[in-house]
Amino acid sequence: MRVFVLGLAMAAAGFAADVQFVAEAATAMVDGELVKQIQTAKSAASMLKKDPRDPWAASDNYDVNHGPFVAVKKSLIRLSRLCPGPCDLNLWMPLAGAPGKVQVVIRNRHEISQFWVWGALTQDMFPEMARVLASGERVTVRKRAGMVSVLTPVRDSLDEIVALVEVVLQEKVDPQENVQ
Repeated sequence: MRVFVLGLAMAAAGFAADVQFVAEAATAMVDGELVKQIQTAKSAASMLKKDPRDPWAASDNYDVNHGPFVAVKKSLIRLSRLCPGPCDLNLWMPLAGAPGKVQVVIRNRHEISQFWVWGALTQDMFPEMARVLASGERVTVRKRAGMVSVLTPVRDSLDEIVALVEVVLQEKVDPQENVQ
């Protein structure tokens, strides 16, 4: 039994190292200038507006500039292929005009995340995210059993942190996990 547990611990440590490597590559490869261009100005302006007659107006009006969106999404998908198992790279951005709030701008193939709240267009920023955005350090997170995430900064051409990528690996994907 002890050998089995030791084997699981070694596998988990290996996964963490693999995810860390992919996170380092994401920081180097994801273009912060493109990231800043993903959401349209009209969409960004409607994010914080509340319409009592239409509580879903912000979600209905969410829109992206397709060129930057597709380019960044393709980069995230390519980077996910470096993982040894089911892996996603999710792009998170702080919400302009709403300190302490984030939005997930791009989710990927397996729809796995340790942070995304199902159906949320915006949500409260987790402390680990705030730490990455403030300091630029990579943060490893193990909130959910069988998952390891590394949060890594995305920088623009002026070396400002404009977003973060969640590199998340799940040992075994449940295709029904996010089906409501």
